[in-house]
Amino acid sequence: MPKKAEAGSTTIDLLDYLFGPGERDEHTDPHLVAGWDPDLPCPARTPARMTLADLALLLDAPVEALRGPKPEEHVWHISVRNHADDRVLSDAEWSEVAAAMVHAAGIAEHDDEQACRWIAVRHAGDHIHILATLARQDGRHPRVRGDILNMHTAARVFEARWGLTPMSPLDRTARRRPLTGEAEKAARRGLTETARESLQRTVRTAAALAHGDADFLDRLRDAGVRVRERLGDDGTLLGYSVALPGDRADGGSRPVWFAGSTLAYDLSLPRVRERFTPLVTDADWALAEYRIREASVLLGRAGQDEGAGDVAALGDLLAVAAVHSPALVRDRVQAAADAFEQAARAPGARSLEGRARAGWRASARALERAPRAARGGGAAVVLTLLLALVEAVEAAAAWHRAQAFRAQAKAASEAAVLLREAAGLTGNRPPATKPRTGRVVRTPARGLPGAAPVTGVPVRPRPDPGRPGPSRTR
Repeated sequence: MPKKAEAGSTTIDLLDYLFGPGERDEHTDPHLVAGWDPDLPCPARTPARMTLADLALLLDAPVEALRGPKPEEHVWHISVRNHADDRVLSDAEWSEVAAAMVHAAGIAEHDDEQACRWIAVRHAGDHIHILATLARQDGRHPRVRGDILNMHTAARVFEARWGLTPMSPLDRTARRRPLTGEAEKAARRGLTETARESLQRTVRTAAALAHGDADFLDRLRDAGVRVRERLGDDGTLLGYSVALPGDRADGGSRPVWFAGSTLAYDLSLPRVRERFTPLVTDADWALAEYRIREASVLLGRAGQDEGAGDVAALGDLLAVAAVHSPALVRDRVQAAADAFEQAARAPGARSLEGRARAGWRASARALERAPRAARGGGAAVVLTLLLALVEAVEAAAAWHRAQAFRAQAKAASEAAVLLREAAGLTGNRPPATKPRTGRVVRTPARGLPGAAPVTGVPVRPRPDPGRPGPSRTR
């Protein structure tokens, strides 16, 4: 599995690390396994012929020879790692992997004698590091675009050829995890989660409930998040960034901004806008519970494109349910929403016209607009809704398994376990749910044009129209 590291500006510093003992003396027998020159001496095994300083000068020579501006961060660095259960590859096999990776990345294509200079270093049994300098030997800049995606495609070939453990494809569905520096910063400040994680949750909830650009940005500000808009020449909103108050960098001189697309693949402005739907009125938890169950049946009949939009809407519904759940179960429901996040992003194309999607979007609206008493109501009400969510998440897991989306199916199954635990906290033993296979007939419900009927759901008393209802908070 190739993993791209941060770019750098000092070649010798990275060489010192790769050929050194490591941070905890974990590096064993560091040595070259491949390079742009097959006869390149190894600084670790033949120091009389090549020192680390010599190697750094050779790698940097094309950069120094560039005409015009030089890249500020000219050091390209990735690691390629095997699964823990795989056999240990030989140096010759790792050499072949390294050559395929730099070819796929556009660093040094096969038989290109003027390509960038690069080396592959092995200091452990299960992985190698590849270092390259971003300047071709003919004085031109390399075209490195989509390198990590292309390298993952190349890795799939070796997995099949050598019988290695297949990794999940890089399909832009995995959750963006905090960087090491972000986690260390949160620990120093005594915080339970990083700024990235807090912002992911806040932005996802706002996106699930918003019905337009202005409403989305207002919800973020109401949640206490700093918002920076990116506008076009005509004043059109092109993008947005968010920051947590108090989260600053460069000695406290500036806020740490996160663009929506860097928080999660589906939180860019275009993907947020896909969620916008007309407001739903006159809804309560009973209607939400019914629509959740109905949509679960519809997902089972969805094709690959349509179902991808459906599971995305289910992810939004879980985010909203976590915010509006009673305190007793809120942490578990939030954990389920976090676990389901990857399952909400199905690989490949998707359609936004799915029937299950419409039901889950309406359910999210119903939860937000439900009377406060219903949100914090009795255990029976909470249990009913949680079991409906379990049924929905299990339907999503089944759909992902049918499409052979293993990582997404696993994420959905983990979310279902957490929701069952939340149901158990209500004091009632949650019964096992079974997939519903009966045919669902959609007819307009009274007072809601085009909505599904609420058959078999107990009627909830409505407040006196002459008296003000409970306040709504975001």
